[in-house]
Amino acid sequence: MTTGSSMTLPADRDLLAPDGSEVRVLLSLEGGSMAHFRLAAGRVSRAVRHRSVEEIWYVLSGAGEMWRSHGGREEVSALSPGVCLTIPVGVRFQFRAVGSDALAAVAITMPPWPGDKEAEMVQGKWQPTVGDDG
Repeated sequence: MTTGSSMTLPADRDLLAPDGSEVRVLLSLEGGSMAHFRLAAGRVSRAVRHRSVEEIWYVLSGAGEMWRSHGGREEVSALSPGVCLTIPVGVRFQFRAVGSDALAAVAITMPPWPGDKEAEMVQGKWQPTVGDDG
């Protein structure tokens, strides 16, 4: 048994999420994993649905909107520092950064992120503006 792990937020992204946002991978445990997400100012993510994980997001900086849809219900939530929201399994979601600053958030994924096949591309509310460059 260990006393735990610690790390500092990486300066550079580790990868691009299926939705097109920049990801800095943080720590994980058996029950969940954590990552930092960044979407450049004025950008719109791709819409996705997770097959087996649920997430809790906490917005750190920037401003934006999160669209979520499931079972005929949909809503758009304002994103600003201090906002916390959940994305249950199977919910379609898409987010965008509005204003002149990038949108940054940390998210906890439960169970830990299983790999590339987890996110399924879906029809979203807005036209995505992200490409392979994030």
